[in-house]
Amino acid sequence: MAGTALPGRLKWWSGDVTQIVRETPTASSLILNVPGWLGHRAGQHVDVRLTAEDGYQAVRSYSIASAPADEQLMLTIERLDDGEVSPYLVDDVRPGDPLEFLGPIGGYFVWEEEMGGPLLLIAGGSGVVPLRAMARQRALTGSDVPTRFLYSARTADALIYRSELNALAASDTHFQLVYTLTRSQPPGWTGYARRVDADMLREVAWSPEDNPAIYLCGPTPFVEAVSEQLVALGHNPTRIRIERFGPTGV
Repeated sequence: MAGTALPGRLKWWSGDVTQIVRETPTASSLILNVPGWLGHRAGQHVDVRLTAEDGYQAVRSYSIASAPADEQLMLTIERLDDGEVSPYLVDDVRPGDPLEFLGPIGGYFVWEEEMGGPLLLIAGGSGVVPLRAMARQRALTGSDVPTRFLYSARTADALIYRSELNALAASDTHFQLVYTLTRSQPPGWTGYARRVDADMLREVAWSPEDNPAIYLCGPTPFVEAVSEQLVALGHNPTRIRIERFGPTGV
């Protein structure tokens, strides 16, 4: 599966679900075997298509969670209770089921090790998914690009990949991880306990003089607020790359 997606190769694929990992009470990762897959870049996404028995089709976009260097493709989906696609993918899909998708899609919100840093990754809720792909690719390729990762979620139970991200931070002095929980915090919590604001960004983010490459992903209100704060703090708008999705809160 290692490699980079080739231009002009956008097509529909069929993969078999080989494993399902429950990440949180509302999110699951689907690990897929996709024969002939040509690879992807960290930060890209796919369009998943479900077809009902009566022929009705629904298509939704999901970020690729796996790194290009991983052997299998992984998608992480958070269930939206009123969604057409996510409840099925999170609660009903079983190992061995086929999954149809178009991709990989996107060339703007991507990071590769030769792009360097310093790197600032800011996630709101399930916006952590493509940033996990970037952090994982960085680790798998042995990159020592200085990286800071700020992850905002409602509660500790809603933190996707928490164990993996903690392990990355514990094993790499060039990788700094910071959490903030906006709704409730467990006993003994030592991270932040509020929404991302300018004061938090001053403390966590690189200095504007460092000219970091910034990747910001989450619900639209979250990314708009954080990007405005970053620019107000003096960060170069051309260095801020944004990926946004529907109205879930963090």
